[in-house]
Amino acid sequence: MSKAITIAGLAKSYEGKPALRNIGFEVREGSCFGLLGPNGAGKSTTMKILSGLLDPDRGDVRVMGKELRRNAAEIREKIGYVPQSITLYEKLSAYDNLVFFGEMYGVRGGELKRRIADVLGRVGLADRAKDAVSSFSGGMKRRVNIAAALLHRPRVLIMDEPTVGIDPQSRNHIFEMIRSLQKEGVTVLYSTHYMEEVESLCDELAIIDHGEVIASGGLGEVLDRFGSQAVYLELNGPQESQAQGQEQEQEPPAPAGFDRPERKDRGWIVRTNSPLEAIAAWAEACKAKSLPVKQLEIVRPSLETVFLSLTGTTLRDT
Repeated sequence: MSKAITIAGLAKSYEGKPALRNIGFEVREGSCFGLLGPNGAGKSTTMKILSGLLDPDRGDVRVMGKELRRNAAEIREKIGYVPQSITLYEKLSAYDNLVFFGEMYGVRGGELKRRIADVLGRVGLADRAKDAVSSFSGGMKRRVNIAAALLHRPRVLIMDEPTVGIDPQSRNHIFEMIRSLQKEGVTVLYSTHYMEEVESLCDELAIIDHGEVIASGGLGEVLDRFGSQAVYLELNGPQESQAQGQEQEQEPPAPAGFDRPERKDRGWIVRTNSPLEAIAAWAEACKAKSLPVKQLEIVRPSLETVFLSLTGTTLRDT
């Protein structure tokens, strides 16, 4: 499959401080590609360069096979950019905002009306078209922002942290819209620091930290290569009382020959490359102490464990 985006050797500094260091990755046409990393990792800088809002210090950027700097005007017509900040006129209605943005893209008249109806339907706001944006929730405003980026029917949609601070209903609308666009052949580049979003939406990803790509490839490939398996244990009894603010009475024993368990959710977890042996050892340890086991299972590798293994910290701690 052809490449919608190719980036190699991308670098950018602000006042002498590096924001991007030799960034490189490829995005297949028609895929949803996740750019995952903590705040300040360089995701937004990468998105702005791809959208033509920033010039890199060096590096090669190609969109649909064409070099960005030499073909900036042509490429901008093929890209829809959804910025992290909401860029709407609060006093105008959703419809009038879209008229403004549509005319900026050169779309007018009956064609613009048809496209506005289409994009408002995609983001689930057709019934609020005439309402002032000032009356919308944060999630609804983000959906109008996305609708504006779709008016010129881009082949590549760049989305920078589109679900930060929004309600679950808006999040679901955005996810459904992304999957629908993919079926139509639109390439989506999706930036986020939410690991579960990448796992749910993306075919491929690049993990970025401190301005560098530290892992990239297909989601399954990255999980298999860098992730670690784990065994999860949850006990009956005192642990369940934590919801009422009571302390846990006892930490479960460590399975013989494995690391000390770590707290996770309502239970405990041991990270290991030998999960079957860990389950057997933990079951034996619990049996010896007559501990009531509620749940004991292998946990598949996750992007959380990938980030932990590559950086020594969790994404939520950064």
